[in-house]
Amino acid sequence: MDIQRETETLSKVPLFSKLEQSKLKLLAFTSELQTYSDGEVVVNEGDAADCAFVIMEGQADIYANTESGEVVVGTLMANQLLGELGVLTNAPRAATIRANGKVIMLRIGGEMFLRLLAENPSVALDVMRQLSGKLVLAHRQNEELQDRLHQLTGS
Repeated sequence: MDIQRETETLSKVPLFSKLEQSKLKLLAFTSELQTYSDGEVVVNEGDAADCAFVIMEGQADIYANTESGEVVVGTLMANQLLGELGVLTNAPRAATIRANGKVIMLRIGGEMFLRLLAENPSVALDVMRQLSGKLVLAHRQNEELQDRLHQLTGS
C-alpha cells in the first residue's frame, strides 16, 4: 500500500473523514503499516498503550479473559479505530486483539494521535462521541449482567 492509498483509506474512517488531504497524508506518512496473519496478536491485555490502530483491510476480534478462558466479545472491521482509549488515558490495554484472517493495520503513534486531537477540535469531538457511545454500551451491558445475576441468585 502506498501513501496515496493509505490516505484514501484514512479518509473513509469516520473519525478522519473531515481532515484536509494534507493532514491525512501527514498521518499516513508518520504511521506504520503492519500486516497480521490469522490469529496473530495485535495487542495483549495489559500491554502499554503507546499507539492507536486503524484497520485498513480485514477484521480483528476483541478477546476478554473469563474464568473459563478467553471469549470473543466483539469484532472490529475495516475503517475502524482501536486503541484510542488507552492512548488517551495512558492506561494498559483493556483487552487482547487478534487478527481474524489477514489484517492490514496502520499503527498511529500515541504522540501523533494526541497531536492530531489537539490540532483538530472536530476530530477530538468525534473521539469523545465515540468513547461516550462505548461507555453507554458498557453501562447497559453491565446493567443487563447485574439483572441476570439477580435472577440467577434470586436476590
